[in-house]
Amino acid sequence: MIEQITNKGRTLAMLLRTTFQAEGIQFFTPNDFSQQLAYMNRPQGYVIAPHVHNPVLREVQFTKEVLFIKSGQVRVDFYDDEQNYLESRILHQGDVILLAFGGHGFEMLEESEIIEVKQGPYAGEADKTRFSPVPPDQITLK
Repeated sequence: MIEQITNKGRTLAMLLRTTFQAEGIQFFTPNDFSQQLAYMNRPQGYVIAPHVHNPVLREVQFTKEVLFIKSGQVRVDFYDDEQNYLESRILHQGDVILLAFGGHGFEMLEESEIIEVKQGPYAGEADKTRFSPVPPDQITLK
């Protein structure tokens, strides 16, 4: 299953649950996202032709990141661009999430391993603005 977390018509995140299955290839992100998320299910013997990627000039304004939950359980909290808390979801082992817009924070509910993929080069503290998390008594799980 794929879940979209939206606010005022804007996609904040796409959550690909570990239980998702489909035939072939399926892209979930619009073509204009600077980070793309797709799922592939190919039979034994299927061949993807060898290839190289051509140099294409791209302009990236906002960092998008993809997290793969290798193990554990993680709560992700979603915020709008003005740092207002919106809602939370629980991520489980095998889930993949693309964080596109808005803000987000995390709490490890279990010891967790996470693999992160995002655009580079990393700009250090200039890459993000940190702010206070939602108080525990205001968390809304969906």
